[in-house]
Amino acid sequence: MTRKLYVGNLPYSIHEDQLRELFAQAGEVETVNIITDRDTGRSKGFGFVEMATEDGAKEAINRFNGHSVDNRSLTVNEARPREERPSGGGGRRFDDRRGGPRGGGDRGRY
Repeated sequence: MTRKLYVGNLPYSIHEDQLRELFAQAGEVETVNIITDRDTGRSKGFGFVEMATEDGAKEAINRFNGHSVDNRSLTVNEARPREERPSGGGGRRFDDRRGGPRGGGDRGRY
């Protein structure tokens, strides 16, 4: 059974292959995913590592939580399930010109 780990406080310069190599010291690594900003492509400083076994995941947490990489102390723990976000943007639509509390429109001046 695979275990997904959250890895926080990553150096912005680290690449997925480097993170895979580091975590392979604790056991077999299934996947590595560093989260990036969709506009700039720059790392957001955290990611996820999926270990092949529960023992490997425990070893990775014990070994790398607090471990220093490029003078940054890593945070490693079991990832929480992703929360569902509501779809849609909320807020006002661009074509909604009826005014409102801040908008203009008729305020009973006539």
